[in-house]
Amino acid sequence: MARVLIVEARFYDHLNDMLIAGARAAIEEAGHQAEIVTVPGALEIPGAIALAAETGRYDAYVALGVVIRGETYHFEIVANESARGVMALTMDGLPIGNGILTTEDEAQAIRRADPGQLDKGGGAALAALAMLKLRERFA
Repeated sequence: MARVLIVEARFYDHLNDMLIAGARAAIEEAGHQAEIVTVPGALEIPGAIALAAETGRYDAYVALGVVIRGETYHFEIVANESARGVMALTMDGLPIGNGILTTEDEAQAIRRADPGQLDKGGGAALAALAMLKLRERFA
C-alpha cells in the first residue's frame, strides 16, 4: 500500500473540496492511503512537496490548487512558477500528479474540479500512482 500525500493550496474552498474528493477517491479505489496537507497558495506547493519528500514517509504526491486569471500579471507568475516547481521535483524523480488548475474563470474551474465532470483531482492522483509504478519498474 502506497502512502500518497495530497498537497493542496486552499484558496477556493468549494473548488478544492471537489479536487480533493476526486483525488482521495482515486487513491482509495486503487488501494492506497492518502494524507492531506494544506498550504497558503499554489506557489507553496512545490516547497511543501520537497519538505515532505525529505522525510521519506510518502511514496507519491498530488499537487492540487486553483489559479483563476485576474486583472494582473500575478496569474502568469503563479501558474508558471508553481508548474515549474512541480516539474523540477518530478525531474528529480518524485512521482507527482499535477492537479493545479489554471483557468480563465470559475466556470472553467468548476468543470475541471468536479469529480462528476472532468475530475482533474482524480486524474492527478492517477498520474501520481502511474509515475510511482514506473519508478518502481525502473528501480
